[in-house]
Amino acid sequence: MRIALGLEYDGSRFLGWQTQPGGGAVQDVLEPALAAIAGAAVGVTAAGRTDRGVHARLQVVHFDTDAERPAGAWIRGVNALLPDSVAVLWSRVVDSGFHARYSALSRTYRYELLNRGVRPALFAAHAGWFHLPLDVATMQEAAAYLVGEHDFSAFRSSECQAKTPIRTLHALDIVALGERIEFVLRANAFLHHMVRNIVGTLVYIGKGKHPPSWMKHVLDSRSRSEAAPTFGPQGLYLEKIQYDARWGLPS
Repeated sequence: MRIALGLEYDGSRFLGWQTQPGGGAVQDVLEPALAAIAGAAVGVTAAGRTDRGVHARLQVVHFDTDAERPAGAWIRGVNALLPDSVAVLWSRVVDSGFHARYSALSRTYRYELLNRGVRPALFAAHAGWFHLPLDVATMQEAAAYLVGEHDFSAFRSSECQAKTPIRTLHALDIVALGERIEFVLRANAFLHHMVRNIVGTLVYIGKGKHPPSWMKHVLDSRSRSEAAPTFGPQGLYLEKIQYDARWGLPS
């Protein structure tokens, strides 16, 4: 039997999603909790591997088990065994053909940036920060160059293991909400550090260091050295994973 779970977690408490030799990752606390309910070892597969310090409002995983348990056991039972910084939101029995990663149609990330002169205290681990005023309209103009299918090598970490740098960015929305600026990116998939490198480059444009057209120059260069430095992980959230309705997962 294959089961899909929806999770949320506070990435500031973990060393990322993927299991680590010494523990400390989200996977390292989730699998033992599931095993305790299943009565046997459980291995989970996630829709995406978030880095250290990156949060998730919705991460989707799947696992296989022979244990027949009521749906509530995979939610309330597992949550009782998890630290407060991670929680199962929902559980669904799915067809064996479902795969949390390969069945995903798109992924949405949100970067929350506090734009004010004084650094944050309450949100230090949950929002990025930039001290100079940023021009949202200028960043929106620059963002338009990235929408569509492109080679995103200029925004790819040197540690990225993806077989190809070609990705389709379906949307990149930038909205100002008081002192907070939100960058929302939806794509078929993302490269390692892609969102944080794009945000850093947009901030360079927003503060007036470069014109919006510089974004096209960076993209066309396919060189990581042309883009801005990687922005911190504090403000990054895995927001949503989209699947075909036939899998019957919560929207």
